[in-house]
Amino acid sequence: MSTAAKTTRVLTGITTTGTPHLGNYVGAIKPAIAESQNPDVQSFYFLADLHALIKCQDPGRVEQSRLEIAATWLALGLDTDNAIFYRQSDIPEIPELTWMLSCVCAKGLMNRAHAYKAAVAENEAAGSPDLDRGITMGLFGYPVLMAADILMFNANKVPVGRDQIQHIEMARDMAGRFNHLYKSQYFTLPEAVVDEKVEVLGGLDGRKMSKSYNNTIPLFVSEKKLLKLVRKIKTNSLEPGEPKDPDTCTLFQIYSAFASAEESAAMRRRYAEGIGWGEAKNELFEYLNAHLREPRERYQALMEDPGHIEAVLRKGAERAREEAAPLMDRLRHAVGLGRFI
Repeated sequence: MSTAAKTTRVLTGITTTGTPHLGNYVGAIKPAIAESQNPDVQSFYFLADLHALIKCQDPGRVEQSRLEIAATWLALGLDTDNAIFYRQSDIPEIPELTWMLSCVCAKGLMNRAHAYKAAVAENEAAGSPDLDRGITMGLFGYPVLMAADILMFNANKVPVGRDQIQHIEMARDMAGRFNHLYKSQYFTLPEAVVDEKVEVLGGLDGRKMSKSYNNTIPLFVSEKKLLKLVRKIKTNSLEPGEPKDPDTCTLFQIYSAFASAEESAAMRRRYAEGIGWGEAKNELFEYLNAHLREPRERYQALMEDPGHIEAVLRKGAERAREEAAPLMDRLRHAVGLGRFI
């Protein structure tokens, strides 16, 4: 089926500032890879490396994260024949569209962006006389770049967490404004897709697994490191033989996110029977290690062959630009920047 024949377009970006962890896999990567294999959907997945520059000025970290994230998605089975997988920075039409959208986007809309308001509130709480202290134009305007990512490919659906719904609404606002000013339907109005069933995993300390809390379990650490991290997961003081509540236990939550319904039910019974924490941690390690062994091997092979990853991303960029270049040419003419002949 051709790209044009597919009626639904889904777009997902992955910011390249960290190492993928179990929470990323369960919450975003696993469902996205399943969607990439749906022949009735045209999926766009991209490394959001321009976004990464907003909060990370360590070039080594950005470069390494781009490689790790690309290798992770490929190792876990992303279907790059069906889905289009590319680096954001390989599509020059995206920053050009960002400027066009900036010229129709009201500053007041950006003033209401959650990230900007949070940064201003932090400065206010610190007693800074300059409420914009340390705030870059990248942070202030990144909803416009996100809108360009989405509108460049006229995505119908954008899977996001609840905290990102505002950005999809902003993209709709910019798309509608551009369409109105230039009197044609250049852009599809995207819809946010929030899956309430997506699991949010707890981390080593019981809080949400997040690199911001430094409580993550990286997806493809060695067996030895995986065991060490699993053993660090916080539990309570209940002794072996005492019944335990699986619904408040990070160990059980992580286990059930990977296990089948039958396996989870069996583990739930063992909690009721009073499984010891040491035994529960060993069970979790063994299950995760077995589940991740083959993709870990593929990941290591990919990390040792960056040329293959580069080739995949370049092919994806070519496919993406086959979509982006004609639209951008049309938009240039729409705003008066087309060629004379």
